[in-house]
Order: sequence, then C-alpha cells, then structure tokens
Amino acid sequence: MSKFGGPKGAFENGNIGAMTRRVATARVVNAAPPRRGELRPPKEPKTPRVVELLRKAIEWQTLVESGKIASQAEVARREGYTRARVTQVMGLLRLAPEIQQEILAMPNLAKHPPISERMLRPIKNITDQRDQIIEFQKHTARR
Repeated sequence: MSKFGGPKGAFENGNIGAMTRRVATARVVNAAPPRRGELRPPKEPKTPRVVELLRKAIEWQTLVESGKIASQAEVARREGYTRARVTQVMGLLRLAPEIQQEILAMPNLAKHPPISERMLRPIKNITDQRDQIIEFQKHTARR
C-alpha cells in the first residue's frame, strides 16, 4: 500500500479507480442551490404518513380477525417491523370512529400535515370517546 491508500504505484501509473456515472446521462444533476430569485419547483403532494399508518392498522386488524394471520407478532415478522411498532400502529384503532374518519379523509399535502401519529398517541389512551374528540379538536385548533 502506498501513502495514498491504494496499491503500490497505482497513483503514479494512473490506475486510481474508475469513475462511474450513477445517474442516467439524459438526466442533468445540479448540486448547487438555486440562485437568489430563482423559483424552486413546487413539492409533490403526498399522502400524510398518519393516513398510511391508519390504513395499515385497519388492514392488519382485518387479517388478524379473519384468521389469515395468527397474531400481531406474525404481522411484525411479515412487515419487517418490531412487535412494539405494530402495537403502536394498531393503537390508532382505539381512536373514536369520528377521528379515524377525519384522518382517512385528509387530503394529500405538500407541507406538514396538521395531524401526526405522535400527536395522536396521548389521545388514543383516553378511554371515553367524547373526551378523545374534545382533546383531538384542541390539538387541531392549535395548528
């Protein structure tokens, strides 16, 4: 090994490794930030994460209730999540049906959604559904 980190004489011989293009030549890549005054293209709207998680929870619950999957532990193995994470996501099903409907009706957004899974964690632990709705409305009114 030479002091340059390669095989002996590699640098001197011009054998310093091949440069490979990782992006198709038809696609232009520019790492420089846009100049002042240039507009950035608008972000693509995407489905809020909390909506995706609630949909997964409903799907998993259906599979467990139908007997196609034996338990939440099996869901975790199949999906590549920890059992704790599956339990967290399935906990969204403890929310009042009105709250679940509001989450599922959320439009695709380019910005941060007003409702997040983390925001819902303390609400799902409230046993009375009316109290859940009141607390949910408090959180959504703040945003």
